[in-house]
Amino acid sequence: MARVIHFEITADKPERAVRFYEQALGWKIQSWGGPSPYWLVSTGADVELGIDGAIRDRAGAGQSTINTVSVPNLEAAVESVRAAGGAVVGEIQLIPEVGRFVYVADTEGNRFGLMETMPQDLMPDLGPRVV
Repeated sequence: MARVIHFEITADKPERAVRFYEQALGWKIQSWGGPSPYWLVSTGADVELGIDGAIRDRAGAGQSTINTVSVPNLEAAVESVRAAGGAVVGEIQLIPEVGRFVYVADTEGNRFGLMETMPQDLMPDLGPRVV
């Protein structure tokens, strides 16, 4: 089965995006040092589930990516996004049998999701599930 193993976040001002993700999510980011600007992103995938990726120059208008980031506390993560210059793009949603989710945007206008997974015993009873 195919799985996501890497991401690239495109940015009009990659250095600004690097500062945003370091501040908002605590990611470790370093320049790749190759022929074109490219910053390697470590999200902590070596110690917990997840993937690593990169930030690069935006090649064309509208080029972006949307990934979902797991967070332990959704409200705290939303406040970190705002404090780093980002914005909330929607309402917090309950995803049955998964957790709570909200779309946010970084300083470059890239949308991404924040997900707080919830233990099953804390999930509200939404009645029978129709499949």
